[in-house]
Amino acid sequence: QVQLVESGGGLVQAGGSLRLSCAASERTFSSRAMGWFRQAPGKEREFVAAISWSGSNTNYADSVKGRFTISRDNAKNTVFLQMNGLKPEDTAVYYCAQRFAASITTNPNGMNYWGKGTLVTVAS
Repeated sequence: QVQLVESGGGLVQAGGSLRLSCAASERTFSSRAMGWFRQAPGKEREFVAAISWSGSNTNYADSVKGRFTISRDNAKNTVFLQMNGLKPEDTAVYYCAQRFAASITTNPNGMNYWGKGTLVTVAS
């Protein structure tokens, strides 16, 4: 059973930055694509960013492009989401997810394991 544990969420002022981390429990982490998704109150879960197994391929939602950066450290079984220029509309629970494939997807139905999420609140 794969376990994904997110950390780094919190309260930040608009324009500020946060760095989310997601630690995976298994050794096959380095062969699998990873993604970040978010869900705001009353809204559906949406794609934020994804990264391929090697880190050579990334994809971002238009709403975060240029502000967020996804990266991974396969030696530490960890994926990161650096969030700069945060806006109140970025407020949501952020979820880390793993896909049983090397290539990325933006579809949450294409992910196989999920963390429990970490709350990000951006105050105006």
